[in-house]
Amino acid sequence: MPSALIADDEPNLSAELASRLTRFWPELQIVAMPRDGVDTLAQINEKRPDFAFLDIRMPGIDGLKVAQLAAGVRVVFVTAYDAHAVEAFETSAIDYLLKPVTDERLLRCIARLQRHGVPTADAAALAASLAADTSPIRWLTVGVKDTTKLVSIDDVLFFQATDKYTEAVTVDQRHLIRTPLKELLPRLDRDRFTQVHRGVIVAYASIDRIERDLLGRMRIHLIGHDAVLPVSRAYASLFKQM
Repeated sequence: MPSALIADDEPNLSAELASRLTRFWPELQIVAMPRDGVDTLAQINEKRPDFAFLDIRMPGIDGLKVAQLAAGVRVVFVTAYDAHAVEAFETSAIDYLLKPVTDERLLRCIARLQRHGVPTADAAALAASLAADTSPIRWLTVGVKDTTKLVSIDDVLFFQATDKYTEAVTVDQRHLIRTPLKELLPRLDRDRFTQVHRGVIVAYASIDRIERDLLGRMRIHLIGHDAVLPVSRAYASLFKQM
């Protein structure tokens, strides 16, 4: 029976990935879910899993270093950051999943693992292939205390950058996700969402009206929500009168 380890410093995300892997690949046994790099190495050495799903940014030792030190395990990186793709494949990673991971992308990863494929030597080409994964996100995975919640992309009015996270705002809630806006935007349906400010992405369907103040600054008023969103000059042309 194939076995896997899932390493992430966010236990809700580990639990959610474990649940999806079990649903899509019932034969796969999840043997450990460590939360830092040191424990991940120890668990790999003790449990000897066939596969390790590693976050890159973990306390102690990061996922890239774990992959370099771990022997006899096939590595899949699961991260919100695409900047490490080439370096990841140079550690002989089999796959590199960008959070939030769609069901379609996870299924393709599982198919690759089941084929026992080995990574190609052309790390740059593999990293470039990430850009071809343009399936629009349909669900967001968010942590709520000790549980994991799925939020439909249809319910999101806008995304707003904060100091460390991104807020996905619905009519009655604000959910924190770890994917930066610049990495989130390419994975949204561009017919439904648009960036209007360096720190704001808005759903077209949520816009009630756009107002301009005495200084010419544009502000978006939403349907069913009291937030007022700024429109920077770089994006003002989106709302020019036809």
